[in-house]
Amino acid sequence: MSTVMEQMQRAALTLACAGTIKDRLASAYRDHLAPIESADLPRDLAEDLIAVRRAMVRERPLCRSEDAVQATVRKMSNDEAVEIAGRVVMLFGALCGQSQHAHKLAAGNGAAVLHINRA
Repeated sequence: MSTVMEQMQRAALTLACAGTIKDRLASAYRDHLAPIESADLPRDLAEDLIAVRRAMVRERPLCRSEDAVQATVRKMSNDEAVEIAGRVVMLFGALCGQSQHAHKLAAGNGAAVLHINRA
């Protein structure tokens, strides 16, 4: 099972691939973002994911062969798709930043523990 960080990275990489922005956005959302539970993210980032989720499923399908993501992407402009894709990339960047900050804090705490144990 993939971690949230891996899923976010895959979504960002999908957005960087070839194809129309709408197709890349739909694929990134379906394949990598939709399975992420917002509860698995820090609160501020969870709110951003929820906003992306709402933006990606806001339209009703016209027929049975279409889902909300397809309907939404079909109706959005390229500028809207670029904006949402940018939010996804920013979300990934923020998650990376928080992960690095937490890693540095943990490393700093571990060093303090080692120092105390040596004395």
